[in-house]
Amino acid sequence: MLEIQGLSILDMVSKYGAPLYIYDSSKMESNYKQFVNAFDVPSLKVHYACKALSNISILKLFKSFGAGLDCVSSQEIRLGLLAGFDPKDILFTPNNISEAEYDFAVKLGVNITIDNFEMLEYFGSTYPGIPVCIRINPHMMAGGNRKISVGHIGSKFGISIHQLPLIERIVNSFKMNVKGIHVHTGSDILDSEIFIRAAQLILSVVDKFETVDFIDFGSGFKVAYKENDLSTDINEFGKEFSEMFNKYCVARDKQYDLHFEPGKYMVSDAGYFLVKSNVVKQTTATTFVGVDSGMNHLIRPMFYDAYHEIKNISNPDGKKKIYSVVGYICESDTFGVDRQLTEVRKDDILCFSNAGAYCYSMSSNYNSRYRPAEVLIHDGKDYLIREREKFEDLTRNQPSIEI
Repeated sequence: MLEIQGLSILDMVSKYGAPLYIYDSSKMESNYKQFVNAFDVPSLKVHYACKALSNISILKLFKSFGAGLDCVSSQEIRLGLLAGFDPKDILFTPNNISEAEYDFAVKLGVNITIDNFEMLEYFGSTYPGIPVCIRINPHMMAGGNRKISVGHIGSKFGISIHQLPLIERIVNSFKMNVKGIHVHTGSDILDSEIFIRAAQLILSVVDKFETVDFIDFGSGFKVAYKENDLSTDINEFGKEFSEMFNKYCVARDKQYDLHFEPGKYMVSDAGYFLVKSNVVKQTTATTFVGVDSGMNHLIRPMFYDAYHEIKNISNPDGKKKIYSVVGYICESDTFGVDRQLTEVRKDDILCFSNAGAYCYSMSSNYNSRYRPAEVLIHDGKDYLIREREKFEDLTRNQPSIEI
């Protein structure tokens, strides 16, 4: 990958500097259309999970595609409103938040999801007439690893499916208007059978509430991180899931809306992270490439053991050598071990693939480092959508006191 929509990546680095995040709008649009077209149901709503990449320009892009927005904090809701989303197209799906944050979300007029009994009772007693969605924990272990599996018995997310009688009691006592049932089992799920099994469990919950008109199955679809890597076949999944869902609607003699909240699927392979080689360091066991970035910019390899393909785009035809790519943070911030790269020299530019999801959005100022700039390539033009931080950004919220 040397160009995006006809624009040279190296030219973008020359123009905006490194480290640098670059996003391809055409890939995001393609991913969105492929997802929507995979399903054959009367009513489908896709809410982009903005925690994956929450830049306002990206949110505007998904609004232009026709997507709704999935938010997990009041701050994300406010970003969505700034991007032009109608409150009715925003789902608020938090966990372990305070009453005050729910109160704020209610004032903003967005759709509310509740995932614990304490807040269910609070909402029922405070806002009995406002529609709610209830998140269910199906007690299923699914996902690429335990850190991204959120539907198992030990998970903090959702209300246990085995506590359904208590849910019914609270709902009936407060005469609550339950408009939706929500489930999300984890991320990087390959087998569509996992979704089918979770759906069958959740549909048994839907049966208990006549007021429900939409069912939200979250997301968790696996994307490919390298050549020949496995990924969710979204077309096959959409066909199988649509058949199951339509049969359920016929059996119930009611047409439910089908909701999904993909984030990683929409933006992961649309993003690239560009870094510069600061030093090539030979030790007795390893040749390290030390770059001008670290876990402060891209923490997924350290946090999730995530794989990102790395290429030396400054020397694409060079001889292949073995390197471990590491950062400049005072931790073991290793991006990749024993990677085959074309020969890396000082100041070469390395490109990380699949850097669209949970990369910039999980960045920090650790070691008092600046966060990088973000650039969007849209309709063959480059747009700076976030400026590189400066020293003033580090001190902006630190009052000076006399000591």
